[in-house]
Amino acid sequence: MKVLVLPEVRQYFSELSPLLYEKGYFGFLEAAEKYVGELFEDIKTTLPTRQKRHAPFYFERYGKDMYYSVFRKSRHTQWYVFFSIYENNGELIYLVRYISNNHIIAQFL
Repeated sequence: MKVLVLPEVRQYFSELSPLLYEKGYFGFLEAAEKYVGELFEDIKTTLPTRQKRHAPFYFERYGKDMYYSVFRKSRHTQWYVFFSIYENNGELIYLVRYISNNHIIAQFL
């Protein structure tokens, strides 16, 4: 199994640390960078083993026939990772198409 991430999602991750720091969620930029790095690594290593659900119709703007999995990072924040699954030469490929958290998209789930 392999987990791949679209360039747009990688861009989101690169912008996330400074954003979390600027909004005051972390007191130090280094702490925000560590948080984001751990989230990204968690997704890359555990997505294939996580429980998946069919993504609601609202999220088809990011891709058709997608699934999502939940990554809880604190009592207050859950990250939702939206992905498609493909097979290539017998290998399953998980393609991450979108990511957001419960503070932004909860009403659509």
